[in-house]
Amino acid sequence: MSGVSKRIVLGVQYDGAPWQGWQTQLNGLTVQDRLEFALHKFTLQDVGTVCAGRTDAGVHGLEQVVHFDTTLERDMSSWVRGVNTFLPPSIAVRWATEVPYRPEEQDNFHARFSARSRMYQYVLYNNPVRSPLLEGKAGWVFRKLDVTRMQAAAQHLLGEHDFSTFRSVQCQAKSPVKSMYAIKIEQRGDLIMFTLHANAFLHHMVRNIVGSLIYVGNGSQPPEWLKEILDGRDRKFAAPTFMPDGLYLAKIDYDPKWQLPQLEVQNFFWS
Repeated sequence: MSGVSKRIVLGVQYDGAPWQGWQTQLNGLTVQDRLEFALHKFTLQDVGTVCAGRTDAGVHGLEQVVHFDTTLERDMSSWVRGVNTFLPPSIAVRWATEVPYRPEEQDNFHARFSARSRMYQYVLYNNPVRSPLLEGKAGWVFRKLDVTRMQAAAQHLLGEHDFSTFRSVQCQAKSPVKSMYAIKIEQRGDLIMFTLHANAFLHHMVRNIVGSLIYVGNGSQPPEWLKEILDGRDRKFAAPTFMPDGLYLAKIDYDPKWQLPQLEVQNFFWS
């Protein structure tokens, strides 16, 4: 053991279906609770973690980024193998690294505040009959969707906007103004992949956008409807919040100076 505090960063992947979201709860049935339990078993110390972005119940993490401080001396490979020993099959540490840390300075790495942007992916199964093999892993729409119409509608969301229309009433963000850098919608057979890249996201923002795009894709609304409801800045104008099953926190972008060993963005449906 060393008396010098270190900041360790982990890349964590998880299936969100068995868990009640990321953030710790009294019942202990969250990803954060299970990760901190595993860290405690491995270190025999209480370890508090900070994540890049909290995910809701049923939402998956392709690469959640987490940091914590410790005085323990461990190889990075030990942080991966050792912590995974105490994690359930639905959660795994994929990589670990140490970043420079000076407690007296302000410019230290922070999983949340150092993030420059976030990327989410939503996987949708578009088929008249549901697939039990995709239960909990992909959303499902039985009516045929027109991807071209949805792609046209998504263009209205690019740039900096007030996204109050797609904001949950439980959202605690200080401002509804966010910058949407890109929205990509691709189709392979019966699977449709929505990839959204923004500086930050509001609570339920991705699921509310996907639900509204589905209204356009199934012909219920024209592509221009997305601009109308965006400008309306009222949650009641948009479609209901879509199911969490197909939503994945895919990537957190950081300055290369931190040299994080992050994975390539690749949803296992799209490999």
